[in-house]
Amino acid sequence: MSRIDELYARIAEADRPEVFITLRPEGEVAAEYERSVAAGGSLAGVLLAVKDNVDVGGVPTTAGCPGFAYTPDTDAPAVAALRAAGAVVVGKTNLDQFATGLVGTRSPYGAVRDSRRPDRISGGSSSGSAVAVALGFADIAIGTDTAGSGRVPAGLQGVVGIKPTVGVVSTAGVVPACASYDVVTVFAADLALADRSMGVMAEAAGTRPFPQSIPYAAPERPVIAVPTELPGLDDRWRAVFDDAVLRAESAGLMVKTIDLSPFLEAARLLYDDALVAERYDAVGDYLESVADPEAAGLDPTVSSIIGAADRFSAVELLRARRRLADLRAAATEQWGDATVLMVPTAPAHPTLAEVAADPVGVNSRMGTYTNFCNLFDLCGLAVPAGTVVEDDGSTAQFGVTLLGPGHADAVLVDVARRFLGDDSEAPSWAEGDEAIELAVFGAHMRGGPLTHELGDRGARWAGEVTTTASYRLVALDTTPPKPGLVRDPAAGRAIRGEVWALSPAALGDFLAALPEPMMLGKVEIAAGETGPARWVVGFGCAADAGASGQSLDRDRW
Repeated sequence: MSRIDELYARIAEADRPEVFITLRPEGEVAAEYERSVAAGGSLAGVLLAVKDNVDVGGVPTTAGCPGFAYTPDTDAPAVAALRAAGAVVVGKTNLDQFATGLVGTRSPYGAVRDSRRPDRISGGSSSGSAVAVALGFADIAIGTDTAGSGRVPAGLQGVVGIKPTVGVVSTAGVVPACASYDVVTVFAADLALADRSMGVMAEAAGTRPFPQSIPYAAPERPVIAVPTELPGLDDRWRAVFDDAVLRAESAGLMVKTIDLSPFLEAARLLYDDALVAERYDAVGDYLESVADPEAAGLDPTVSSIIGAADRFSAVELLRARRRLADLRAAATEQWGDATVLMVPTAPAHPTLAEVAADPVGVNSRMGTYTNFCNLFDLCGLAVPAGTVVEDDGSTAQFGVTLLGPGHADAVLVDVARRFLGDDSEAPSWAEGDEAIELAVFGAHMRGGPLTHELGDRGARWAGEVTTTASYRLVALDTTPPKPGLVRDPAAGRAIRGEVWALSPAALGDFLAALPEPMMLGKVEIAAGETGPARWVVGFGCAADAGASGQSLDRDRW
């Protein structure tokens, strides 16, 4: 039985019709899968589910509303990028209508139930996408995130969700929720695949370039901020978050506590103040044009939220944005020297009955730790962090979200790897094509007295290397003492060192700060398992210092 045969058999056996709004014909998917595997590519043979507010050419886009449906001719850029890399679209997934909700129940196509406990919500609005990954219906799935929709369902389903910096992945071909804050996200069962997939979308479909000064990794001892108070969490959920904090400390992160009040107040602005007017701007005209809401499949809760959003004036919107700027300044002051902020992804895992009894209240609670993120231009990465045994004896998935300043996406991946115990050396998706390799020797190697000069500039350790047999290390009369690398083909030997990756701006800063007689130049790295011999930028020293310094017979310093 082929992989596609097995997939469609699994979907049929699971009997979860609410996950997909449109499931593509098995024959079409099988043919594309075979072509993908034969052609290769970074995502060859990867099965992709797409949230149904994101266009896939030739497949209806409903945004969770049958009356709104249209069939686009072309893929959204994010989808096109993944397909070009080899991903194969399985189908379009269910969602909270018009991406308005964090519960996954606001859809005429049915409430998307939790992948493990069918009496519980899945989390929204990217409900079907997260559940498709959790149930093995897809390897990766596209979601969107305005208020937490790429993170809350990831946390509840025990998968990874990457919410990049606003604008680094194009939102063209996406039905807007709040256009200023919408983000295309990705779900996957593990960080490596999520990271690779997000990189494909950002490289091919990005609209907001990364600055040359971005960090590629966290400092050697990152500072992780955690909330002093945890509103909305009961004792069991608090205990699991406390365990996650201890896990972070064990991974080498230093913990500080901060007051989350300005973050939480900003979160309320997204729905309770004039900022919600953007939701009316997105689909309000369509709602006004519908003569028979029931026939069109409009969800009454969604309609009431969006329909009421036109009550705000332009003056009130400007006032809300000024208040948001003030809160962001207060939040930045609280953040201080923290590398990342770690929060619970969701404060609880409600039942379907609880949402039915209080659809707005429960939904608001689910966004406690997510609503402020895009408003403050933060990037986010949600990862599994344990389980909670509930009062009824069932087990809930628990997740944490790592948040960083805009364009610190690579730092989040680095911290997440440390938190998860992943020793991968691969570049993160946010490193981009401008990374520069820097060969270092002696005191700058990991564990040396000057390693911090690399970590503080956001450099990422990229592995151990050895030079060709053409170099010597000499002792330099510096403070602190350090060796200098000298090219000497006649009397040289192979020298062990390390390669770090850093941004062009960081390398320039490094060069400007180098003390005499240190200098940067080209160093010849010997061929190894990862490739042929090559020349990279590396540390050396001036010729006169090399001539007068004592040769060393060791590589470590």
